[in-house]
Amino acid sequence: MRITVPDQPTARLTDAWRTCVGSGRFELALRRDYQDSLALVQRDIGFRHIRGHGLLSDGVGVHRPYEYRGIRRVRHAFGYVDQVIDACLELGIRPFVELGFMPSTLASGDQTVFWWRGNVTPPESWSEWAELVRATVAHLVDRYGLDEVRGWPIEVWNEPNLTNFWAGADRDAYHRLYEVSAHAVKEVDAALQVGGPAISPGADEWLVPFAEFVTDRAVPVDFVSRHAYTSGPAQHVPFGTHQTLAPAAELLAQFAAPRRHLRDTALDGLPVHITEFNSSYRPDNPVHDTAFHAAYLAPVLAGGGDLVDSFAYWTFSDMFEEEGVPTALFHGGFGLLTHRQIKKPTYHLYAFMARLGAEILARGPDHLVTRDTDGRVAVLAWAPVDVTGREPVPDRHPLALSIPLGPPGTTSAFLLRSSVGEEAGNARAAWAELGRPRSPRPRQLDALREAAEPARTHRALPVTAGRVALDLVLSRHEVTLVELTPVRDETPPWWDEDRLLGAPAGVDPAAEPEGRP
Repeated sequence: MRITVPDQPTARLTDAWRTCVGSGRFELALRRDYQDSLALVQRDIGFRHIRGHGLLSDGVGVHRPYEYRGIRRVRHAFGYVDQVIDACLELGIRPFVELGFMPSTLASGDQTVFWWRGNVTPPESWSEWAELVRATVAHLVDRYGLDEVRGWPIEVWNEPNLTNFWAGADRDAYHRLYEVSAHAVKEVDAALQVGGPAISPGADEWLVPFAEFVTDRAVPVDFVSRHAYTSGPAQHVPFGTHQTLAPAAELLAQFAAPRRHLRDTALDGLPVHITEFNSSYRPDNPVHDTAFHAAYLAPVLAGGGDLVDSFAYWTFSDMFEEEGVPTALFHGGFGLLTHRQIKKPTYHLYAFMARLGAEILARGPDHLVTRDTDGRVAVLAWAPVDVTGREPVPDRHPLALSIPLGPPGTTSAFLLRSSVGEEAGNARAAWAELGRPRSPRPRQLDALREAAEPARTHRALPVTAGRVALDLVLSRHEVTLVELTPVRDETPPWWDEDRLLGAPAGVDPAAEPEGRP
């Protein structure tokens, strides 16, 4: 059955899907390969903000206590902070600031997370923590300007509901951390944005107590943050993890949760930021590298902006070391790119989203149709997926659309189609065919980068009564972008394709020359 796409837009496509993206720990941004990877992502996708852990951890070196004349003093050093933020701003991406983790020189305990030892205990001195936050934010304002930094959301901590990230998952202690931090931020400037509680999935019971706490104590809060993942318990194998997945609709349900829970509180109506989302929360799950993953997340990118103000893919690159240094090229890392800047299918899903227009004409369970101001129509379509592994999806998924295309009098459309799937744009499959080399040689890396590019086709389609009949057949786990542009024929009257090889005008090039038997 052919679906008729309306002539008039039904909604606008928000930028929520690219408002923010996740990153490895803060100081990784000092590396040239990190910056090269981010430059590639910005060229093709153009994220607005970037968020990562460890701004205040020891590796960045901000908190520097010393003793002088028998008195403890603290110097705040921002050399690495400046280098990282300068580099990001040069690439057109701004910080989404995360306040954490605790400097070991200020921590009340020695519990840490990750191999790089981010400290997750409360401060030994709350006044010294407040001064650290205040000094850090004041430095950002001084260096980058108040108007600029007012546009950088500041989030207090990361997943304090988990014992791995906050000692004892102590909610009262987190509330105190939030209160002290939020007031310190606002002491720099009342218009700076601060929020939390940055909880992980399965902890929505933290939301209402957080709202009650900030309301009762008049603590400032400008946005609410949460994370969203759909993976089950980790099944460990050497250098990797496998997990079950819930359907992608569960991600959208998690996006909607904060507003549902906060509807009858003073925080109702505040912006909601999903500051991390993905299928799996594990950076060693190979599902992230697959064509399946792009098709799985396509409906989330298409519909997530209806529910929240931003949802940040975790992360833009496999240059990410929560579970240690990567052991192979395709090791299941979170990233849209491998650590050698090889694009994954989900990278192309994001790049396809960046080509969509601002007006939504139609949306369905397997497609999103948009139109740009210049009349170009873009269709994002995706094949269905089976998260159970027990109900194989069809190898071919048809989609038939009737699409309006103008201006009046248009008789032809130019179609450009870009596709990724199990075969096209699938560097992981090519890596497997190469024997899964642990350290690919330069020629192998070149081959993988070529294999990672989408398949592209083009053709002309007739426009009849202002409409194009578009018939697509998607392969297994395919994600495709179709761009339709109205054609204005400017062919000069003397143009003759039949004369490319020198045939005289008006002569059939297939005819036998005179005098030849």
